[in-house]
Amino acid sequence: MSVQSWVDVLKSSKKTALIHDGKRKVHYLFADGKEMAEEYDLRTDELLVRKWRHKSTLGAQGGWQEEVGEPRVGPVTCLDAEMIKENCSNPVFLRKDTKTSFQWRIRNLPHPKDVFDVSVQPSERCIVIKTSNKKYYKKFAIPDLDRSQLPLDSSALSFTHANNTLIVSYKKPKEILTLEQNLMKELKKLKGTGEGDVDCKTQ
Repeated sequence: MSVQSWVDVLKSSKKTALIHDGKRKVHYLFADGKEMAEEYDLRTDELLVRKWRHKSTLGAQGGWQEEVGEPRVGPVTCLDAEMIKENCSNPVFLRKDTKTSFQWRIRNLPHPKDVFDVSVQPSERCIVIKTSNKKYYKKFAIPDLDRSQLPLDSSALSFTHANNTLIVSYKKPKEILTLEQNLMKELKKLKGTGEGDVDCKTQ
C-alpha cells in the first residue's frame, strides 16, 4: 500500500488511548481484525514500543509480536539458570528508533567494527548484516517502508560499533517523517485517561 493508503488505514482504525507511567499508550483495532499497540514517551513523543497481534486462520487470538522495543523476557526459574548462563552471551537483536532514524541494536557482538558489512538489498527489500569471520549473519526488513511501499536507499544506511553493540541506523525518508508528525498530532487529540482504556473516535 502507498503512504496515503497506510494513513487511511490508521485513520479508519478504532483507537483507544491510555496515559500511564509517563507514557502515551495507544491501541489500534483494524478492520481486518489485526491489532497494533504503541507506547510513546509523553515528554519527548519518542516511540518506545510497537507490537502486533494477528488472529489465526481459525480465528484464535495470537500472541503479541514486537516490532519496536525490548523483546519480552519471561521470568527465569532455577531450572533455567544454567541455560541462561550459557546463552547470556548470545547476540540480542532489537529495534529502538530515534526521531529521525530507524535504529537497530545488536548486543553481545564483541568483534571489531571493520569485521562488519552492513548493506541494503533493494531487490529483497531488506538490510543484511554479516561479518568477514562468518560469526554473525542477519537479514531484516523495515516494515514501515514496506507498509508505505517506499524504496530502500543505500545512502540512508549507516552503522557504528561500541561496547560490544552494533548500532545500525537508517535515516527516515521525508514521507515517513511527515506521516509520523501528522499521526502524533492525531494521537494527542485522543482523550486519553490515566485510569483505564477509553474508546476514542477518529478525528
